[in-house]
Amino acid sequence: MEKHSGYMQALRCRECGREYPLTATHVCEFDFGPLEVVYDYNRIKKSLTREVIQSRPKSMWRYRELLPVANGPTIGLEVGFTPLIKADRLAKRLGVREVWIKNDAVNYPTLSFKDRVVSVALSRARELGFDTVACASTGNLANSVAANAAAAGLKAYVFIPTDLESGKIINSLIYGANVIGIKGHYDEVNRLCAEIAGKFDWAFVNVNMRPYYAEGSKSMGYEIVEQLNWKVPKHTVVCMASGSLLTKIHKSYQEFIQLGLAPGTDYKIHGAQATGCSPISTAQKAGLDFFKPVKPDTIAKSLAIGTPADGFYALKVMKDTGGAAEDVSDDELRESIRLLAETEGIFAETAGGVTVGVARKLIASGAIPEEDSLVLCITGNGLKTLDAVSGHVGQPREIRPSLREFEALVAAEARPIKA
Repeated sequence: MEKHSGYMQALRCRECGREYPLTATHVCEFDFGPLEVVYDYNRIKKSLTREVIQSRPKSMWRYRELLPVANGPTIGLEVGFTPLIKADRLAKRLGVREVWIKNDAVNYPTLSFKDRVVSVALSRARELGFDTVACASTGNLANSVAANAAAAGLKAYVFIPTDLESGKIINSLIYGANVIGIKGHYDEVNRLCAEIAGKFDWAFVNVNMRPYYAEGSKSMGYEIVEQLNWKVPKHTVVCMASGSLLTKIHKSYQEFIQLGLAPGTDYKIHGAQATGCSPISTAQKAGLDFFKPVKPDTIAKSLAIGTPADGFYALKVMKDTGGAAEDVSDDELRESIRLLAETEGIFAETAGGVTVGVARKLIASGAIPEEDSLVLCITGNGLKTLDAVSGHVGQPREIRPSLREFEALVAAEARPIKA
């Protein structure tokens, strides 16, 4: 068990402000509001400078004072500091001055941003004395919990809908985790896990460990600001499942401004969803501050959460920053996966296609002016969702091992097509 709490002060209800000890709990017992970690920013400001950050190894843990561990990280020390790529060819196709890609499709070790949150949650779980970790997942989280638990010698249970992409199922099984398929959609999986968490003394990363787990997402925002030479981007487009990533990127920008690590500026955070599961974007476009739960029907399985836990707070962030939300169909997201791959050589999973497709719509509508700059958060690798694009990317041309046949193929492709 830990001896001190690092830079953390307490868990605080986001609704009523009541404070709780830094234990494995996630809901206020008075109003059932979600709990969030509170930090001692005065102490952090004295110790965390740009120079200190830049002197540290290039991982998400270079910002460790702002992440909820007491004694320093013990799991996932290599996670984060993924590339921020200036995407000029994509910018030209989208019709905007400047585009940056924050590419968590190459995050270590399981190729998604979920490695960030799991690194934090498992490090904190170990501090609190847990030896078994678990999660409810639409795929990427299951992969990350399985991999990081294996590396840490922790026992893992991951609960997933049975209709997930085969790549994501295999990517959980390979690490030796206990993979439990639930015949239902994610919201049903999540409800079951809440019941299991009440019966078993396990660290459920997105249930009883959620206040710590969610904070890991902030590291993506910290890295974006540092990689943009300590400037908060004018526009950031973030895909939304639970809505947590969007709210935590906003929190990271606010913290860096508060600590003097980035200058104060106006910025907008925009949300992206798939049309087949768009409770947050539907509410935002209707001007509402609440959403209506939906039953997911989209190939973007990693975003298929019909009752998003942070949907209310995501709507508030977009309202407060002047951001907008949009959604795209399955065909539009497939097209956007190809667009990103063909222009920048980045193969994103379905959630990345949603982000790019929504950015295109927001630029076309003027929500993102064409003279502005934007960052697109790409959260997972396309190798995980091959099923979604299989049959939509063409077929290889086949010839015999003959130079004559190859020359004929090239000549045929060069020949103008008659009207």
